[in-house]
Amino acid sequence: MFGMIKNTIFGNTEETEYKILSNETKDGVNYEVRRYDGAKYASVSSEGRTFDQVTGDLVRKLLMYIGGSNEQGEAMGVTSPVIITVYPRDDGVMSRRLVVSLRIPNNYQVCPPVPNDCAIKIEDRPGMTVYTLQFGGFAGETEFRAEASRLTKTLGDTAPYQHKQYFCCTYDPPMKPYGRRNEVWFLQEEP
Repeated sequence: MFGMIKNTIFGNTEETEYKILSNETKDGVNYEVRRYDGAKYASVSSEGRTFDQVTGDLVRKLLMYIGGSNEQGEAMGVTSPVIITVYPRDDGVMSRRLVVSLRIPNNYQVCPPVPNDCAIKIEDRPGMTVYTLQFGGFAGETEFRAEASRLTKTLGDTAPYQHKQYFCCTYDPPMKPYGRRNEVWFLQEEP
């Protein structure tokens, strides 16, 4: 527990690197197209509870893991963003299935410590290109759904992206009161 708190409060945050492919503006909405390289992620999933009911618990599990709750007892450092994969229904409401993930820090990418919690899985994710819409404030399901709807309207029918899932990303610890950074990512369909 102390490792998690030390990492969150005193540690430097390692932000996932990306390449901006383009900055776009359509109907007054600014968004980016970004490319992320493949990497290893620690992920934990949930079904049956809502986004707002479960995300805090799942994020805490991941912070415990990178804070030292692993077989090696390694406090690895904090990475950002926290990525929450959601699966919207046809009406735009999020289903009760979601996956919360953190990228494993660079120093541990080759051989990540084994989690003590068997609910945490280490995934090797391929690279991806995403449409990204950034916004501020504290964000829960309502805010992420609103921004996803805004990005959907902005992209229209011309942008090739996956409709079966999208990503809700937050970059800041919960105790940061202002200047917060959140994003919605739509995964671009590969040609």
